[in-house]
Amino acid sequence: MSEISFEDFLKVELRVGEVVSAEVFAEARKPAYILHVDFGPEIGVLKSSAQVTEHYQPGGLVGKQVVAVVNFPAKQIGPVQSQCLVTGFHDEHGAVALCVPDKPVPKGTKLL
Repeated sequence: MSEISFEDFLKVELRVGEVVSAEVFAEARKPAYILHVDFGPEIGVLKSSAQVTEHYQPGGLVGKQVVAVVNFPAKQIGPVQSQCLVTGFHDEHGAVALCVPDKPVPKGTKLL
């Protein structure tokens, strides 16, 4: 494990957003969804490609709060420009479980 400074950590904008739409990303090389995540009025709605198909269905993601990095540069993934990185953890089988707050918080709230 490599160490970073607290100042480096503070540069990462981890924010809570609410999934407002989710659809199958048919062109993806690995199974994925395209998520539109609302981070509130300051940031708005950002798009993300998320490989979370093992544990989630598109309809079940709508309304779910997620934690995402919002200050990475946009990344082109096939025909989609991913504007944020939705975070998660690999389970024992390698499938991704989303990182989510355990209580509702306002959209755009920054991780402390």
